[in-house]
Parts: sequence; structure tokens; C-alpha cells
Amino acid sequence: MAGMGALASDANAGEVRDVHRFDEARLKAYLKDHIDTGPAFTVRQFSGGQSNPTFLIETAGRRYVLRKKPPGKLLQSAHQVDREYRIMKALAATDVPVPAMRALCEDESVIGTAFYVMDFLEGRIFRDPVLPGLQPAERAAIYDEMNAVMARLHRVDFEAVGLGDYGRPGNYFERQIKRWIAQYRGAETERIAAMEDLIAWMPGNIPPDDSVSIAHGDYRLENTIFHPSEPRMIAVLDWELSTIGHPLADLGYNCMGYRLNNPRQGGLVDVDYAATGIPSEEAYVRAYCARTGRSFPIPDWDFYIAFAIFRLAAISQGVYKRGLDGNASSANAATFNLCGFLSESAAKMVKIR
Repeated sequence: MAGMGALASDANAGEVRDVHRFDEARLKAYLKDHIDTGPAFTVRQFSGGQSNPTFLIETAGRRYVLRKKPPGKLLQSAHQVDREYRIMKALAATDVPVPAMRALCEDESVIGTAFYVMDFLEGRIFRDPVLPGLQPAERAAIYDEMNAVMARLHRVDFEAVGLGDYGRPGNYFERQIKRWIAQYRGAETERIAAMEDLIAWMPGNIPPDDSVSIAHGDYRLENTIFHPSEPRMIAVLDWELSTIGHPLADLGYNCMGYRLNNPRQGGLVDVDYAATGIPSEEAYVRAYCARTGRSFPIPDWDFYIAFAIFRLAAISQGVYKRGLDGNASSANAATFNLCGFLSESAAKMVKIR
């Protein structure tokens, strides 16, 4: 099936890599109070997961997913699997689709790091945003569903679902820019001129709009699961960067592919929208604005996309540094040196290079 991917199929789950091995008997003993462990209990590792290593647990007739922190020295505030667990558990009571959460273990003596376990969902994960192999009508429906679910997430009353203390409301971009500058400095391996330009420019150019909502932080097609045959989203995954934030941070990040073709995530630059069924950037943003009651066009729109690219540049520098240090969750992380390309793209977008 076109677009099948990581958590949608167990085909890319293989042996647990040496750097991530843990005591499976201890894990099974811990989980017996949370899931039906049964006599058969196997653990395999998914090949994806740049940040938090992800594993497939198979018991008699049931499959689960385990997400854990990576080994080694970690950047402060990164890899917070407890936050991922908490927000997905809270969203179970809303119209935002998430997997069922089964257990959160913060006792590092069990497998060496904190972890959580959730249900495995059978469906489709689309790795390529161009959606090869699908019909134009299917592509249009999938993009519309991604847009609709994002709008639903941003309308969630986060206080009502118990997430009032999940982040500090207001001044989101100010705090985020500060945070990602610090994260970048912590992972810096060489001077990148475009990053220095962005670090100087961004704090003084934050738009006045201070809207507040849950922000997923990494909302893109690849981090969702669709029904096996319908254009219906059955789960949003990878909530590690989520917080109480700004809805336009998610929208800007979600629209990043319209402005650049990322060697890792792909992109929509030069796509024939009419022929493929994929909406144009304008049509996609208009649809979101209609669903959330926001006026179109969005003032300072380029800032939101540039911020998203800047943040991704800082994250990619962290992945690259962890790869050099030998403790990244993906075996080839040391090859992902994308910070220069991404920061150059963002700096040009806001005309500071």
C-alpha cells in the first residue's frame, strides 16, 4: 500500500540495536500489571525515531509501542516522554485522535530510562508529502483531514482536559526563540553564519499576535496515522515538543514544505497542485483560517514559517551532535548535518541574507 510506514506496519521493526538494549525480562515483569503480557513476549526496534527510540512489543495476539529516552547525556528539557504520555492521555477525551496509553514508567531501574507504552495502531503513515501512488481526490482528502485535525487540536480547551499547567500561556515565540538558541549553542560544532543572523534577528521581530492553544510542535503528515483505506486520521503521534503554545507555530511548521524541500522530510516546492490534488499554500492556510475563525491573510506569515525552519535547524544540529557523540537513536544520525541548509533558507525567507 502506498505510503505505509513506521508505526503503521511492523515491517521496519528489526533487532534492538546494541546501544539501546535493555533487560526484556524486567520490562515484561513491570508491564504485567498494565497489559496482557502472556507467555509470548518479544521486543523489536523500529528503524525511525530520531529523538526517542521506539520499539514494538508483541504479546499473544496484541501489539504495543514503547517509546523511551535515548541513552547518554541529554540536553535539558529534551526527550520528555512523560509529557508525550500525559498529553495523549488527556486528549483521549477530545476529538483529536491519539493512541490508547497503557503505562508510564519513570523508574529508570526497569530499562535504564523513562518510557511509556501505548497501543499499536494498524494504518498508513505517509512519509512522502507528495503522496505518490494515490489519486488526486485521495490526496486532497488527506490534506484536508490533516488541516481539520490541526484546527480541532487548536480549539481544545486545554484547561478543561487537565492541561492548564502543561506550559506557560503567552510569550510563546519569545520563550521558544530563547530555548532553541540555547539548545543550538549546546550542540554547536562550527560557526554557521545564517544561524547567527537568525539568532540576532528573530527576538526583535516577533509578531504582536499572542494567541494561545495546545501546540503539537512537530505537526506534519509523517507524524500521523491514517485509516488503512479511508482518508481519516486515526492518530497523531510524536508529541515530544508539545506545550501550551501558539497555534500559528504549528501552522507555520506544517506549511514549511511549501517553501523548501527538506532532504529528510521532503517538500512541496514545484508541485503541480491542480494536477496532484494537493492544495496550494494559500488554499491550505485559507481552509485552516476558516476552521478556526481567523482572518486571512495572516499578518507576518513569513515569520511563522521562518521560525519553524530556524527551530528545525537547531533540532537538526542536536541530532547531528548526538550522532557524532554516538548516542543518537537513529544509526545514521551523524549524516544529518542540515543546519546550514535550513538556516540559510529561513534567513533568505525573511530577507536578512
